[in-house]
Parts: sequence; C-alpha cells; structure tokens
Amino acid sequence: MSETLRVLRLAMACALFGLCGCSSSSGAQSQPPFRHYHSRLDLRPPPVQILKAARQTAPGYIFIAPKKNVEQAGPLIIDNRGRVVWFRPLDTHAVTDFRVQHYRGRPVLTWWHGRPDEGGGESGYSIYDERYRLVAHVEPGNGLLGDIHEFELTPHDTALMTFVHQVRVNGRRVLEGGFQELDIRTHRVLFEWHSIDHVRLVESYYRLPRNSDGLYDYFHINSIDIDRDGNFLVSARNTHTIYKISRRTGRILWRLGGKRSDFALGRGVRFAWQHDARRLPNGNLTLFDNSAGPQVRKQSRGLVLHLDLEHLRATVVRSFVHTPPLVSVDQGNLQRLANGDSLVGWGHQPRFTEFGPRGTIRFDGRFGRGRVDSYRAYRFRWTGHPTRPPAVAVAGRTLYVSWNGATEVRKWRLLAGPDKVALRPVLSVPKSGFETAIPLRGTGTATWVAAQALDDHDRSLARSPVVRMP
Repeated sequence: MSETLRVLRLAMACALFGLCGCSSSSGAQSQPPFRHYHSRLDLRPPPVQILKAARQTAPGYIFIAPKKNVEQAGPLIIDNRGRVVWFRPLDTHAVTDFRVQHYRGRPVLTWWHGRPDEGGGESGYSIYDERYRLVAHVEPGNGLLGDIHEFELTPHDTALMTFVHQVRVNGRRVLEGGFQELDIRTHRVLFEWHSIDHVRLVESYYRLPRNSDGLYDYFHINSIDIDRDGNFLVSARNTHTIYKISRRTGRILWRLGGKRSDFALGRGVRFAWQHDARRLPNGNLTLFDNSAGPQVRKQSRGLVLHLDLEHLRATVVRSFVHTPPLVSVDQGNLQRLANGDSLVGWGHQPRFTEFGPRGTIRFDGRFGRGRVDSYRAYRFRWTGHPTRPPAVAVAGRTLYVSWNGATEVRKWRLLAGPDKVALRPVLSVPKSGFETAIPLRGTGTATWVAAQALDDHDRSLARSPVVRMP
C-alpha cells in the first residue's frame, strides 16, 4: 500500500472514529484508574461498578470493550459482580464490538481493533477460539478499510463488515457507507454495497461541513443484519433510516424512518441517530434509538418495533429507558436475550443495563471512574479453556493465584513442599473473583508452593508454576 493511500485511509478512519467515540490515545488524565492483580501485573483493566445487583437475569457473562481514557483497552469479560473473567489488553485504544459468535460450528470471540497506538500495523477484525487462540484475522477485500461498526458472522462462515470510502459528489468530498460479505476461508468478496449508488445526499440529517472541502459523512452505516428471507437490514445513523436491501440486486426494497420512509410511523416510533437494527425471530425489529447528536428526545432508549409489512405500518412494542435518564450521543445497542430480557449497552454513556420483558431493571453496571465507554455491550454464555497455566505470586504470607479466561475453576488447592518435585496438598479455598488470595499457613518447613485449579467435582484442571516462599 502506498504511503499516500495509507495516510488517506487513516484520515478517513479518524474522522469516523471521532464521531463514534473511539480514541487513539488514553486522553488527558495522567493515569486512568485500573485494577491491580499481584499475579498478573501486566493486566490493568478499568474498574467496573455494579449499581444494581443481578436478580433473575439471563445466564452468562457481560462482554464489553473498554476504550478512551483507560490504562489498557481491550476485550473484557466480567461476571454479574463486575469481576474480571478474561481480559486481553491490546496495543491500541480503539477496540469495539466484542462478543460471542459462531464459526465452523463452534463458539468464538470476535472484535474490531484499530491501528496500534504507535501508528504501525493495520486495523481489522479478530476471531479467537475457546482456548483464546487466534483463528483468523479478517479485513475487507478490494482495498477497502473496515470500520468499527460491524463484524457479523453468518451460518455460512462468511463475514459481514462495514467499511468507509471517500468519493466525490459534485466536487464535494463525501464519506459514503457500505458493507461487504466475505468468505472468511477464501477471502473472496461475495457481495458489496455502496450507499452512494442508492441513497442521495439530501436524505441525510447531518450538517454540511462549514469548510467547502470538509469531509461530509452523510450516511454513516453502523449495523448489518440478515433478514429472515436472506436479504440485508442496514442501519444508517445520519439518515435516521433502516434500509432493507436485496441480496440479489443491491436495490433498496424499503426504508423505515428518515425522510423517505415507506412505513407509516405509529405513536412514539420516530427514531433518530440510531444504531444496531436487528430482526427478531418473531418478526419484530429492535434498535438503539440514540435520539441525540443533536438531541431530539429527552433520553435515549432501546426500542422494539412491530412491522406490519402488508399495510407498511410500524408500531412500538416496547421501549426501554433508564432511570435516571441517559442521553447517548453515539454508539449503543440492544440485545434480546433467550429468557426474554433485553441487554442495553448505552454506548457514549459508560453504562450497561439488563431489563426484564416489562422494562424493569434487573441488572445495572458502569465503568467505575473516568471517561470510559464501550461501543456495545452483550451478555453470552461462554466456556473458556486457556492454554497458558494459572499465574501465581507470593507477597508476605499470602499466595495470589489467577487464571485469565478460565471459567470452570471453583476452588484453588495450595500445594507446598521442601522440593519443587515433592509438593503435597495443604488446603483448599473457594475461588474468589479473578484473583484469589491463599494464606500460607500449615506449610511447615516448605520452601516451594504452587496452586492447583479444581472444578466443581474437585477434579484438577491445571497447576501453576512452582514458586519459592519468601
């Protein structure tokens, strides 16, 4: 890639990422707050505060990707008490859309990451397996730049990806939105769609730049979904519209919302600057209605709509709002969970909330301090089997042990002895969060210690390295 093209792509990405809340640095604060672990000094995730304890929530962990003013950015799994399950710090402060998907019939972890903070290397999408090993690194074909908004794996082992692309329209620099479907194994582009071929600039609510040579982000695609008939559903923030797009021809089949809506909008339906449009199995449509940027409602909301395709009318089924009110000028998502709950990530606001079917808050959390957010938030079941052994450290008369990403540990067994190869069990303690503190009592004249991970049947899962007692 030529240096000129590289600089151009980086400039477009920075313009887009700035609008969506990504940051290439940790911000103005000298050192953001982070969690400290004796056994893993290399991990410094941001603190998470639980404001409403989980009650009757769906099973699974919370998946977020903290960014902006953080000591380390990266994909982060936490439990209902806000405790770290797995964290992978990245060499960039731009990371988004961390979640569980399926590839080749197995659950995988996926996310988007920006260029490294020092400027070298490329951005792209990552797929990791249940042992936290890289399965694939994916980028769009045809020289296009994949962006932060969507990386959706399909049952056919293809990937849907949003991209940014600059074009000239009547002499003006325009940032169009588009997406590709790519075969992950062969890297063959199966489908490519460009907004400029189908959506005119006048559909946008975004203000023209004051500078005549400014970059006009008129469309701003932020989600792709496959509808029940195999066609695509696309959300465009800056036209306030959900588009249904033909897989065969690329033609727009209908518009929901915006200036050219094919649907009559019932009471309370109208949305603005929205994100994350998804079709549910029952035909309803979910989205996150920012209604801000600039603000058009008192607060942002998760929204469930019923679409009457025969009469082309949309009505509100359910609206999820936070108490106290939250206004999210960018980012955000709504995930419908298997038990009927809905998990809302508030994007620009450092919050994530699980609602019951009637809108009651069942779980509420936020990043502890500082200007930190996550593009989306999800809840998923996940079983992790790390390849690395547990980590230990001795401080005073305490052994600290952790095993980043292991989800089946229920107890830790302290092993001690006078020789590295002659250790005996001393005591067992319940696992307590990411890192467990084990008192070094009952070890007698032992000079070496280790920790053994046990499952809920007291079966050994792994053993840490052996370390010398002080």
